[in-house]
Amino acid sequence: MEQVVAVAVVDARGIVTGWSEGARLLTGYAAEEAVGRLAAELLADALPARTDGAWTGPVVVRHRDGDPVTVTVSACPVLGPGGRPAGLTLTAVPSPETESSLAGLAFQQASMSMSVFDPRQRYLRLNGEACRVMGVPEEVLLGRHFPETVEDAKHSRGFNYHLRQVAETGRPVRYESFTGAPSLNREHAWSIEMWPVRGPDGDVHGVALAAFDSSDQYWARQRLALVNEAAASIGTTLDVVRTAEELIELLVPGYADFASVDLLEWVLGADEPPRVPDGDIVLRRVAHGSGTEGTPEAAVHLGETDVYPPFSPPAQALRLGRAVLSQAGEPEFMRWVAERNARAPQGRRHRRGVHSVLAMPLRARGTTLGVAVAIRIAHPDDYGDDDIVLAEEVASRAAVCIDNARRFARERTTALALQHSLLPRGLPGQAAVEVAHRYLPSGSTAGIGGDWFDVIPLSGSRVALVVGDVVGHGIPSSATMGRLCTAVRTLADVDLPPDELLTHLDDLVTHLAAYDDGKGSDDDVAELGATCLYAVYDPVTRRLTVAAAGHPAPAVVLPDGDARIITMTPGPPLGVGGLPFEATELELPEGAVVALYTDGLVEDRDRDLDRATAELCSALTAPAATLDALCDTVLKAVLPEEPSDDVALLLARTRALGADQIATWDVPPDPAEVAATRQAASEQLTAWGLEETAFVTELVVSELVTNAIRYGAAPIQLRLIRDRTLICEVSDGSSTSPHLRRAHAFDEGGRGLLLVAQLTQRWGSRQTTPGKTIWCEQTLPPPL
Repeated sequence: MEQVVAVAVVDARGIVTGWSEGARLLTGYAAEEAVGRLAAELLADALPARTDGAWTGPVVVRHRDGDPVTVTVSACPVLGPGGRPAGLTLTAVPSPETESSLAGLAFQQASMSMSVFDPRQRYLRLNGEACRVMGVPEEVLLGRHFPETVEDAKHSRGFNYHLRQVAETGRPVRYESFTGAPSLNREHAWSIEMWPVRGPDGDVHGVALAAFDSSDQYWARQRLALVNEAAASIGTTLDVVRTAEELIELLVPGYADFASVDLLEWVLGADEPPRVPDGDIVLRRVAHGSGTEGTPEAAVHLGETDVYPPFSPPAQALRLGRAVLSQAGEPEFMRWVAERNARAPQGRRHRRGVHSVLAMPLRARGTTLGVAVAIRIAHPDDYGDDDIVLAEEVASRAAVCIDNARRFARERTTALALQHSLLPRGLPGQAAVEVAHRYLPSGSTAGIGGDWFDVIPLSGSRVALVVGDVVGHGIPSSATMGRLCTAVRTLADVDLPPDELLTHLDDLVTHLAAYDDGKGSDDDVAELGATCLYAVYDPVTRRLTVAAAGHPAPAVVLPDGDARIITMTPGPPLGVGGLPFEATELELPEGAVVALYTDGLVEDRDRDLDRATAELCSALTAPAATLDALCDTVLKAVLPEEPSDDVALLLARTRALGADQIATWDVPPDPAEVAATRQAASEQLTAWGLEETAFVTELVVSELVTNAIRYGAAPIQLRLIRDRTLICEVSDGSSTSPHLRRAHAFDEGGRGLLLVAQLTQRWGSRQTTPGKTIWCEQTLPPPL
């Protein structure tokens, strides 16, 4: 490396008569400023006393700014006419003692950028690496003020600030910077250390610095940080598309100028994973992003499919199962870009400047889900081997999260379909109540719960209202809910009172747990545990009978607007066993609204249960045109903003059967009364305009009353109910239930119930407090 050499000529009077460009760089004085002046004015110290011959020695020169500059001066006498001394020729170089030393060679050959500045931030020395970074030789910079040699930027001002601090305070500084340099085509990471250079007197005569290019370490840390960020930011939700978007947000713009995620069609559906085809591959775009507004690089719109030929990087990555790197200039890369632009819509072609593409397969648990593509356009560096390792790590993390979301969506869809198949699709026709319902599956990651409801028509125009909640979430809970729903319908068909029905249901849950486990441990019983509320409403007596197994009590709104929670004795949840269930009975006026619900409606961590139930009662009194509208009003007012559990809501508005729809007779236990009773029933049918049903009704009444007198016990009562069907009920004081059987040829009895079963729509028996009731229903003729 060339060094600055200053040359000056001084005559015998000590006046400067010659001044070189090197002297200007070393002292700051231009030739017109130095020539004609006394040399002593330019010196901080006197010249050595010996001036009669050639000599070499250190001399302290005063810089134009007033700072001392130590140089090594070689003096050569200039002789005039007659050999008389006419002056001196002075040649000066900075720090020549270091140039010839091993330390000087080390300074020049150091692999890091090293420089020396005077206290006013002017260049004194630069080694070879520093000159390479600055892009100019040393002589261009020597003597110049640092800010004059760089652009006015934040990092340059910071660098100059640290130089001043070291010169003024005498304390070293170490810091890191991520900046560019005049001769570098990209930003680099630098570890910079500055320290003061002190003279023999201890004063600061300059500032030295060493700048180590730590870009490799910096990018290694950035890659590690990207992997750590991927673990924290990808997979925050169990949604396939959102997970893909999180991968894009991670890659753009720091790692890629454009990135996309395309998935195989089956991933977004319910199909099983097929084998990756050998030919063209069809992928659906689920997410993409760009560092440029509008995403001009996207040739495919979100949600659309695209065909990837076998030679394209995405298809190769899918087929090989590893990341594929493609660079500009490679034949297959250029072919793919050209083929893609030819098929892309106008204005959606790849911009010029795409120079590096990295395609990463999304594989999880041995299954290929799709591909992520990262493209660099404005980013100066191509992807390299380190980027392949990083990309595969990040893609693997994203693939597991996408597969988790896919599996969750599939299980949720299956559980939801199972649950909907078990819930009543259309509530059966009955006259006891008007009903409306809502079911909202949980949107939480826990999955679909086991909430359910049912409306079951019972004999005598009565109706059963049921809500329940199975512990847990997912398919097992839905399956258990299906078991309980079926069991409740079966027990309801036996016409058990609510408390007895829950007792049988509790036994069933205990037996199910024992059957599933084979041992029947308490933990397994708890896992199969559930809550249930069973209510029976009789429109004839207008009485509601309710029993609960660990379930919230229902609310009731009277026609006058009074709303309250029904006071009742709650029983234990199903599956606990050993404790009784108690029924609560109350009389309701016609038009009262009964609200049955699951705990997901009122349970919220931000409010207590009393406040939630108060809000429910208030919402139930809100004016609504229909019962369906009231359901929506209640959900909007009471439901938490983000419910963590399923919600089932069942509203029932009570009706009452008028006295003109019911006829009752007390029958003495005398066979002679059968004819009179039959005649009375026939007359009542005539009064109701149901003469067409008289023949069958007379036979049914005759048979049931005769059986009650012969096999039953007093008191005996006949009741006819004109509802949607014609209901005939005969009650007696015996608890013995009849059984339908086929009579043999020579049997004297056994044909009565068979005749009843064949002549009516359906029949049955139910136990009552004094005994039993045998009932049957006949279809009424359509109105004229």
